[in-house]
Amino acid sequence: MTTITPATTPSAAQQVPVRRRRNRAGIGWGILAWVLGIGMFFPVLWMVLTAFKQEGDAYTNTPKLFFVPTLDQFSAVFSSGVGTPLLNSAFATIVAAILVLVLGIPAAFALSLRPITRTRDALMFFIGTKMLPIVAAIIPLYVIVGDIGLLDNIWTLVILYTAMNLPIAVWMMRSFFLEVPGELLEAASMDGASLWTAMREVILPLVSPGIAATALICVIFSWNEFFFAVNLTAVQAQTMPVFLVGFITGEGLYWARLSAAATLAALPVVLAGWFAQNKLVRGLSFGAIK
Repeated sequence: MTTITPATTPSAAQQVPVRRRRNRAGIGWGILAWVLGIGMFFPVLWMVLTAFKQEGDAYTNTPKLFFVPTLDQFSAVFSSGVGTPLLNSAFATIVAAILVLVLGIPAAFALSLRPITRTRDALMFFIGTKMLPIVAAIIPLYVIVGDIGLLDNIWTLVILYTAMNLPIAVWMMRSFFLEVPGELLEAASMDGASLWTAMREVILPLVSPGIAATALICVIFSWNEFFFAVNLTAVQAQTMPVFLVGFITGEGLYWARLSAAATLAALPVVLAGWFAQNKLVRGLSFGAIK
């Protein structure tokens, strides 16, 4: 006859070293995370600090940490006509993001909760358009845009930014829709709700964090886009990335003024991310980026 001995639980004295090791490991990982975070944020901090320096202080071989702050560089940037590129970037980015959501949400819905035939082929077609190098497409695009008279026109950038971000939005929104139980849509239809009503009242509120995350990513990609803007615009439709290049002259770099302009260019995206941070965190953890 065999006897079964009960499992022994570790005593309190034995648990203390384990807890200490876990605490030390947690502190170590926390310190590492802080070091990496500060290292990644330091270039941004240095850019902002340089924006408040005079050009002489920005050119010193030994970087100056203590200086008299000034707003002269920001005044010089505003006097150089930053308003037009800033408005052009804002218009192209916002309109393109709206068009991407208007076109991408129904497409993602059709590929997830209401799957169409050959869904996989459609998805591969969408993502396949992102595989084409932009350099290979710029000459045909330049010829087409020139023939229809849309060179140096902001609507050209709106169309290109919409086409550039639409595949990403479809893939992201599809993953968000896949997290929604299909029974909700069936229950809404059984209650007499039309497809549009169910989409507006039931589905979209559930995926609103995903919509915010998708919109913000599209805004960042459009705001930072440089290649199309520098090749298809010149003066009237100049955007902020193209405007920043103007501070690189044959006489050298105006570091302080360039830092001030770059700070102004980064500020709208930072503010947008700050205002949408709650929905952005929920959206990124909802299943879009895995």
